[in-house]
Amino acid sequence: MMRSPRSFVVVVRRPDGKIALREQGWKSFWPSLKFFRWPFFRGVMVLIESLHNGYVALEFSAQQAEPPPPPAVGPDEAKPNPPQQGGMAFSMVLATFLALGLFVALPHLLTWGVGAWARIPLDTDGFAFHLVDGVLRLLVFVGYLLLLSKSKDVQSLFAYHGAEHKAIWTYEAQKELTVENARPFDTLHPRCGTSFLFVVVGVAVLFHVLFLPWVPRLHDNNWMNQLLLILVKLPMVLPIAGVAYELQRLTARENCPRILRWLALPGMWLQRISTRPPTDAQLEIALLALQRALKREEAGETLPEGLWVCEDFQGEAEPPLTLPKLAPS
Repeated sequence: MMRSPRSFVVVVRRPDGKIALREQGWKSFWPSLKFFRWPFFRGVMVLIESLHNGYVALEFSAQQAEPPPPPAVGPDEAKPNPPQQGGMAFSMVLATFLALGLFVALPHLLTWGVGAWARIPLDTDGFAFHLVDGVLRLLVFVGYLLLLSKSKDVQSLFAYHGAEHKAIWTYEAQKELTVENARPFDTLHPRCGTSFLFVVVGVAVLFHVLFLPWVPRLHDNNWMNQLLLILVKLPMVLPIAGVAYELQRLTARENCPRILRWLALPGMWLQRISTRPPTDAQLEIALLALQRALKREEAGETLPEGLWVCEDFQGEAEPPLTLPKLAPS
């Protein structure tokens, strides 16, 4: 998956060996709300758009795992499929709530439970509670990545993740986008989403330590008090993401202060879990996605949108016969 300011491209290799390319022009969410492009606000929008794009790409990949015969294009086939749209929206909402439960609610409840079990005075009005909560959140995150990495399907996904990074490094080195040029580059990249999530955890600890001890007790019952405080934490995810995004942009610059680079290093180390060395065939997919995104970026809206099928990495694309089957973005 590659996105540039004006293009969004997803490329997958189908079981029959052919390559399917999903190409669309990209328009930002809510373009009339200009403040969402300001520093400390844009990170929130980037997070929302990235989640959406990820779900769209995964759904397209699943569709292409067992591609149906191309249908004849006609007025009936060109209509959107409301159940399909509703299914993707439900999946996005469900996955978002599961993520919040896993990385926000679970560490909080674990911290409270450990304090009660060990008879340690850990309460939400103290700094220690939120420091322990942050450590547990990081452990949950790392454990989640390690658990995912045991799956063969996820190992393949992580290899494609590494291929994307190699393709980006090749482009940033101003080299031709070929497998031979991309192969020597590292699979780690400072602007990776894994590093971003690590920065989010760090910023969350800082926010929680600074602000949550001042929140008064919300309920006399301990369970209800903890649950209500978790609800207070949920909207804090948005400003935390905004600050984390600006910090990650800063640490990716060459003139970034050294101390910030050191603080960002664990995020780079985590990429050793979320990326794997790709095969040449996987590199082809990432390079092709980047090539198409750059071409669409240069051409703007003059290129047709749809699903294109190539016989191989150097092959010519067939007409977008299966365009009506694309999920809307």
